[in-house]
Amino acid sequence: MSQRIVLLPGDGIGPEIVGSTREVLDALGEFSFEELLIGGISIDEHGTALTDEVLDACRSADAVLLGAVGGPKWDEAVARDPSAPRPEQGLLAVRKELGLFANLRPVAAIPALIDSSPLRPGVIEGTDLLVVRELTGGIYFGESGRRGSTAFDECAYSVEEIERIARVAFEAAITRSSGGKPRLTSVDKANVLETSRLWRETVTSIAGEFPEVELEHLLVDNAAMQLVSRPTEFDVILAENLFGDILSDESAMLTGSLGMLPSASLGESGPGLFEPVHGSAPDIAGQGIANPLATFLSAAMMLRYGLGKESEAGRLDRAVEAVLERGFRTPDLFTGAAGETEAGTAEVTRLVLGELDR
Repeated sequence: MSQRIVLLPGDGIGPEIVGSTREVLDALGEFSFEELLIGGISIDEHGTALTDEVLDACRSADAVLLGAVGGPKWDEAVARDPSAPRPEQGLLAVRKELGLFANLRPVAAIPALIDSSPLRPGVIEGTDLLVVRELTGGIYFGESGRRGSTAFDECAYSVEEIERIARVAFEAAITRSSGGKPRLTSVDKANVLETSRLWRETVTSIAGEFPEVELEHLLVDNAAMQLVSRPTEFDVILAENLFGDILSDESAMLTGSLGMLPSASLGESGPGLFEPVHGSAPDIAGQGIANPLATFLSAAMMLRYGLGKESEAGRLDRAVEAVLERGFRTPDLFTGAAGETEAGTAEVTRLVLGELDR
């Protein structure tokens, strides 16, 4: 029986990159697909960013692959009426309702793209880290609103929420270890925030369950600085929702482009959600120049973590790397350097499919 994947293309370039990824997945195995609406396009069609029917379909799937949501059209609607639905509400609801509390974002310096990074090659060569971000708590899910001319957003965490994401991070550090001592860097703002003080206390307590892992704590501002000055010193970074969102996007630039960073959102059971970290890029939608590689790599994470297909995941990872090694670049990666060839979405997809056929 084929495994069932729900596709949520979303807005902007989402339909293009998810369409290309479906072609790639078809070359790797037999899957059944159900394509549904989320985000702005769902608001236009149904008045809400996520319908109950779509959520039910996600719950019953083996895995969910998302493109991207949002765009200026809906931002302008919210600016006119703050109570208007926002595309991002659909994504947050999927994460919350599926219990996807752990977001994994691997960041590795791909040798072929070293020159695409704004940082010097000597700084980023050898970078291979994993950001583990808590995904269903914190300020994104706290009470928020306005009182007259004042706006507020509540940030709250429980011990239980911190414990479960900390265990994921410690276990990831052990899994990633290749002979050296596993390392975990927990990020907070414990010098200012009470939630961060609880975060640090709880992570320190959980560390006792994993004596083989070396734990350090960094304040978030220091962590942001260290990421661009000594990225190779990091192994696994653990962060709460807001800090993890910001730091993982910063980390993406180590690879040269947000268009190269995949992610997996996992819970204790049920289907995971897999998506590229980049946004919907409405300014280039429909032009055939969107970079599908982060979505391909997200699909590889889906195969690995969501569908139990390690061999197929490895094939896809290697196919992406091979195309980059041959010098092919989508416009966001193209520098004009010798040996580079600019290629659009369809061409890059064809090249990856060709590598899979080898």
